[in-house]
Amino acid sequence: MRFRLKLYKKSGQEIPMNYQYPLSAAIYKILAKGDADYAEFLHEKGYGKGFKFFTFSDLDLKFQRKGDRFILKEPNVELIVCFHLPEASRAFVEGLFQSEEIVIADQKSKAIFSVESIISLNNPLKEIEERSMQQILTKPTSMIISGVKKEDGKYEFLSPDDHRFGNALLYNWQNKIEACYGKEA
Repeated sequence: MRFRLKLYKKSGQEIPMNYQYPLSAAIYKILAKGDADYAEFLHEKGYGKGFKFFTFSDLDLKFQRKGDRFILKEPNVELIVCFHLPEASRAFVEGLFQSEEIVIADQKSKAIFSVESIISLNNPLKEIEERSMQQILTKPTSMIISGVKKEDGKYEFLSPDDHRFGNALLYNWQNKIEACYGKEA
């Protein structure tokens, strides 16, 4: 399930360049208002192996880079948020985000955005299933990160040039599909 969120900056002039974690936290906070149990499940356990089946695109905004900050040049921001949820929950998710605030902050800066609109997007998987395609060409909406777990339990994140990158990425995707749909899928 995919949505385009249109945000309007209410206050603040800059956000951290590494805004992904605070944005994720803001989205969890909105989910928690609607269904605290589901939000807790996503945050603490995810599906089976800790997968959250929740992602979002890079922010689409006009900015000037200043050190490790993005200085916001316009008040309008957009992003795409994707959830792995049953289609029947679409109206519920839309309702959760209506008129909410999203705070993107760290120790140095803070910006508050209001959700101006949430637009439901077509499900690309439905189109793929209808065409019975064997090969799919995709374009990611944000960075793809791939890593391998080290002996100490921490991850070594890999450069796309690393010969292990593709295999680690495929392994991760296969595990997510298995956690959600079972080993046969």
